[in-house]
Amino acid sequence: MAVRIEHDLVGDKEIPADAYYGVHTVRAVENFAITGATIAQFPDLITALAAVKQAAARANRDLGLLPPDIAEAIIDTCEEIRAGHLHEQFVVDPIQGGAGTSTNMNANEVIANRALEHLGHPRGFYEMIHPLDHVNLGQSTNDVYPTAVRLALVTALRRLGDSLGALTTAFAEKAAEFSDVLKIGRTQLQDAVPMTLGQEFTTYAVMIEEDRRRLSEAAALLLESNLGGTAIGTGINGHPRYAELACAYLAEISGEPVRPAGDFIEATQDCGAFVQLSGVLKRVAVKLSKTCNDLRLTSSGPTAGLGEINLPPVQAGSSIMPGKVNPVIPEVVNQVAFEVIGNDLTVTMAAEAGQLQLNAFEPVIAYSLLRSLTHLRAASDTLATRCIPGITANRAHLHDTVHRSVGLVTALAPHIGYAASTTLARRALATGRLVKDLAAEAGLLTPEQLEVILRPENLTGHSAPPSVAVR
Repeated sequence: MAVRIEHDLVGDKEIPADAYYGVHTVRAVENFAITGATIAQFPDLITALAAVKQAAARANRDLGLLPPDIAEAIIDTCEEIRAGHLHEQFVVDPIQGGAGTSTNMNANEVIANRALEHLGHPRGFYEMIHPLDHVNLGQSTNDVYPTAVRLALVTALRRLGDSLGALTTAFAEKAAEFSDVLKIGRTQLQDAVPMTLGQEFTTYAVMIEEDRRRLSEAAALLLESNLGGTAIGTGINGHPRYAELACAYLAEISGEPVRPAGDFIEATQDCGAFVQLSGVLKRVAVKLSKTCNDLRLTSSGPTAGLGEINLPPVQAGSSIMPGKVNPVIPEVVNQVAFEVIGNDLTVTMAAEAGQLQLNAFEPVIAYSLLRSLTHLRAASDTLATRCIPGITANRAHLHDTVHRSVGLVTALAPHIGYAASTTLARRALATGRLVKDLAAEAGLLTPEQLEVILRPENLTGHSAPPSVAVR
């Protein structure tokens, strides 16, 4: 294999001649073989890194710090990367020591070597364009990396928001379909009072929409940048106007309202926005998991469970039990939720472990959050397309369970009193007879009164409870 020789503070190193990365990247690949993944598997992060480097080059060009030809070569390269090119050259492990330095070095080297080609020079000819002196001019890993991570998270958040919006719509459409299906609501898994299946599905739509709004709030906190703070937030080695210019260009390039932090030293060490986002993602995961628990429970059976709804059969459920179909889509969403909840603990501990002017553990924070966002989006899309639209209701079974449920006595309690209702419920349970028939037989209410009180729209809260005279 053809190689070129590059040098760093450790010594000389052979680099594949066709590689756009360089010596710092190769050292990192050797040192951090942790996850089996590379940062190339998180394209939002690569795109964000290129956006930051492009903004920096434009700012340094305007300030007269970077020759125009070099600046344009860097800018053109960043445009290529943002369009999806060269992502395979980002080869470092997402979990790494050094607070993200290896990721920044990887970006600097890829951009420098491709920019060299734009100017007609071979890769590795750093006398012309240097990864650190030119691509990283006026920057530090400690402002580049967190800014890129924040921007990548916002991009992923927008996508997750779209997916949750589609899932909300899927539940809302199913709620409309089931608006006339009466069923028994339950508390502590025991019969409570009647409701409609449409009301149950509306609840899921409302819960998910609430969380989608929380994502927008979390995104707003991530758009504060310490770009220009360099090493610890003091701005050492940076031009006084660089931070303002770089942030303005980054906002233009990304289309997001990126703004400079109020205090760069605070912003360089503070991971509060990451913790906030992680908490919101955990909230989404918990609600999605609870919803899927309900879907699994209400579809249990088909003959020996609740059997209220049918999930669409998407694959065979057993290698030994013919005809068995499992709730595999809700199950996979549950598992994603468990992962996200675990990732939240990782983010919490990593944020807490930061010391003094920098948090060295932002790589695992970024890795955890990007995985959570990616997997939650995939889970939401899967649920919205592979499960919810195909759900059907066992209408006859639900109708029967409502009319046989002792929960109907709750509707009678305002008319016959709590004590009489309790006695009625105990008799219904002991004899297996209908509450309605026992109430009429005991002369507590007339059949006409019972018809009014137990009318479906009066049982599910669609109208005020009727007022009837009690004998």
